[in-house]
Formats: sequence, structure tokens, C-alpha cells
Amino acid sequence: MMAMRIEQIRSRLRQQGALACHEERILRSWTRALPLDSGPVLAENFFPLGVRSALPGLATELAGLARVRTEHAGDDGSARLLVELGDGKTVESVLLPRDGVCVSTQVGCAVGCSFCMTGRDGLLRQLGSAEIVAQVVLARARRRVRKVAFMGMGEPAHNIDNVLEAIDLLGTAANIAHKNLVFSTVGDRRVFERLPQGRVKPALALSLHSTRAELRAQLLPRAPRIDPAELVALAETYARATGYPIQYQWTLLEGVNDGDDELDGIVHLLAGKYAVMNFIPCNDVEGGAYRRPSPQRCTAMALHLYRHGILAKLRQSAGQDIDGGCGQLRARSIARAA
Repeated sequence: MMAMRIEQIRSRLRQQGALACHEERILRSWTRALPLDSGPVLAENFFPLGVRSALPGLATELAGLARVRTEHAGDDGSARLLVELGDGKTVESVLLPRDGVCVSTQVGCAVGCSFCMTGRDGLLRQLGSAEIVAQVVLARARRRVRKVAFMGMGEPAHNIDNVLEAIDLLGTAANIAHKNLVFSTVGDRRVFERLPQGRVKPALALSLHSTRAELRAQLLPRAPRIDPAELVALAETYARATGYPIQYQWTLLEGVNDGDDELDGIVHLLAGKYAVMNFIPCNDVEGGAYRRPSPQRCTAMALHLYRHGILAKLRQSAGQDIDGGCGQLRARSIARAA
């Protein structure tokens, strides 16, 4: 099955006689979880006949891009969705507290982070840009969405054309503030080349996890080999150009990257930078080799950075009470089917 892209939707509408204004109204309605013929002017007085005739079929096709197979509500106000794509494969989306949604960009992942279940089976396929946006539509059908984080299954840089096409639509027709579109990556030179070129420039989240190149290579075995200091320098250039601070992500692993040496390294790398450090205690994955540090240690690390002038936040992965992080919902679903 060929994953649908947004440009294919536009092309088909143009073949039915749609002008740019017709395309934009249809895409605006779709991205806001409204009927495709919604708008201040009646469809029969606005759309060409060919477009009106095509809308029911298009609506059915768009609805089939992504459907909720199961939904798991968390005590923190989040909800983890196991989303079934048109070919039967599944990805995870997360409805976040405070009007956000986290979406997936790939089925599986090629990076193979050692603390994440998503990459255990490798990369199965890319999501098309329309499938990525369809996850936002599912979320908006349930609650208000004002922020989209591309932090679900997959490495967005490995599917960069589709992700940037989705970001462009979400930052225009879907009316989501550009700073509230968060492109999360382990670090790839293509990101720093391509993101500044778009008309919609998203915020950037960079998975750091260690200031030591050799340890980072162990934790992220198939990430590009870019020294952490160079990654921070590249990210800082983007931050200054866009006016958005870089959101550094650091999964806390007890006895691995929670030591004083790492704290010293973070202070050295981020002092004076336009940056926020997000400490995220690791998910307890069944059969996993890692454990989360004590709450006291996590808090002490964040306070240490704060005292050195670096904004640090201690975050919890949404839905911890339902064991729904890092591909766990999808993994359990596959295990049950097997």
C-alpha cells in the first residue's frame, strides 16, 4: 500500500476542477475535524460540481487513513491511542494534557534506542504526510489540540519529506502556531539543512541523553555519529534564527547517565545557550535493562542545572500508569495477536 501524501490530495482535487481556494477550504476543514464541505458559504454555491461529487468519496478515504483501535486513558489527563492505519499496521498517538498531541511518523524505527521498545523490530515503513496529519485529526475529534509533537514512534529525520509536508499543512490550514509544532530528532544534518528552508519553521527537540559521545553511541546505536558539542552548536544556530529555545531531551537511566560527570557536561555544553533541558525518567519496559533513578535524584539533577543558570524541567512520560510508553501499547497488541 502506498502511503498517502497531502500533495496527492491536492492533485486529485485539482483534477476535479478545484482552485487553490477550494483546496484550502477542504484541507482546513479536514485538519480541524470538520465535514469537508464546512464553511461560511454553502458547498453547492462554492465548489465546482466535480469537487462536490468527489467529496463523499474523499471523506471516506481520509477517515480510513487512521482509526482508533484502542484508547487508554491515564490518570494524568492523557490518553494513549493505538491507531490502525489503512493497511492494518499500527502506531501510537498520545493525547497530552493541556491541549497537545504526540504523533508517530514511522511504523517502527531504525535508530534502535536501547531504552525504547519501538525500535526493537526495526523500521517497517514510512508514514505518508496525510497519515501523520490524520493522527492530529483523530485527536481534534476528541479534544482541543493547539500543540503537536512529532515524538511518537519513529525518527522524523528519516521521513523528513513527509514530516515537513505535514508540518506545513498543520502550521497553515490547521492554524497551529509554528512554535507549537515540535520536531523531535536524535540529530541529523538533514534537519539543520531543511528546517530553516520551510515557510513553517517548527520548534526543535533534540534527544541528547549523554554528553559523552561513546555512551551516546551505545544508547542510540544507529543515530548519526555527531559529537554532542557539535549537535548543540548546530541546534543553537537554529534556536537563534527562529527565536524558539531548543528542547533537549534526556531520558534518565539509573547508574548510566544520571551521574555528576554528566551534570558537569551539561553545564559545559548548555551554559549561555537558548535551551531547555527536559529530564524524563525512563519508562519501565518489561524485560528492559534500565531503571529510573529515584525521584530525589531526578529532582536534584534539575535543581543543579537551575542553580547554574540552565532551565531544566522534570517531566513524566504521559500515561505511565497504563504502561503505554515507548511502543508498549503496540507491542502488547502484536503479542496478543500472535
